[in-house]
Amino acid sequence: MSDPLTLITVASASLAGLSIATFAGLRGWQGWLEVRRLELSGSGRQEPRSPAGEMIEVADLKERVRKLETLASCIDL
Repeated sequence: MSDPLTLITVASASLAGLSIATFAGLRGWQGWLEVRRLELSGSGRQEPRSPAGEMIEVADLKERVRKLETLASCIDL
């Protein structure tokens, strides 16, 4: 393995592999950042809710509040 041509070949192949892995990692990182930007800006595609869906959500929230109030009344501070 002391042949200079072999060493150059192995080194260049290693450098190429490292470059490809680095490029793929950076592209993934940029994609993840873009997803986070869209989540934070709230500009994602959201379908308009129907009135029935909103009523169901409000009823669900009221039920959760009732359960929390029940738990709070049972706990003595």
